[in-house]
Amino acid sequence: MNAVRRGGLGLVAWLAGIVFFLPIAWMALTSFHSEEDAATNPPSFGAAFTLDGYREFFGMDGGASPWPSLINSTVASVSSTLLVLVLALPAAYALSIRPVKRWTDVLFFFLSTKMLPVVAGLLPIYLFARNTGLLDNIWLLVVLYTSMNLPIAVWMLQSFLSEVPTAVVEAAKVDGARLPTVLARVVAPMALPGIAATALICFIFSWNELLFARVLTGVVAETAPVFLTGFITSQGLFLAKVCAASLVISLPVLAAGFAAQDKLIQGLSLGAVK
Repeated sequence: MNAVRRGGLGLVAWLAGIVFFLPIAWMALTSFHSEEDAATNPPSFGAAFTLDGYREFFGMDGGASPWPSLINSTVASVSSTLLVLVLALPAAYALSIRPVKRWTDVLFFFLSTKMLPVVAGLLPIYLFARNTGLLDNIWLLVVLYTSMNLPIAVWMLQSFLSEVPTAVVEAAKVDGARLPTVLARVVAPMALPGIAATALICFIFSWNELLFARVLTGVVAETAPVFLTGFITSQGLFLAKVCAASLVISLPVLAAGFAAQDKLIQGLSLGAVK
């Protein structure tokens, strides 16, 4: 019975994986078709392959180059993720290993900041950026992405750090280690899978963010998702080149997830069972 149950769960897992993978496979296949073949209904699976969509995305046919936008997205995502980890780790340490009073209320307050619709804060942030001369500035996005991801990072890291034995921390303090040393050399290595999972999620959220980047940037600080929307027009065919651009822009997130998949699985399961 157990073998049958495990086989059934394995089959369900495979089916779920295929369902989630099919849109990506379809997008990849469409990106290698011409615009005429990509626009057919039903799709033409046996159509000839071409690299025209990728040539247009990379500006080989005289269009705009995507590299400034890709660099901006990389700077904003990596910088904000590092800032989130630097700020969230001490906060999570205080809420787990050295819990403050009513720490559950503190965590609820952190998550309550995510309940505000993003569009509700768009106008005040836009007016602030305009009056301070920060429009079309990549570092404004870094600050915004840091503030947006910090609550969820504190929540996740608190769950991960609660698994760290307090006896190890006490032993380090007895040996004379100060708080920065304890965090860097004791807590961080033991909670590395959880930190990696948190960093990956924050990186994905920052890389995929579109609303603030669309409104607050122009030419200098344009990010990859904003560049992608430029391929969508009200006239003409654009499906193949949008699929090509989407696939290229998704590659950094897919590569990061693949490289950190073992840490991600360990981290997500670390705080799952108390």
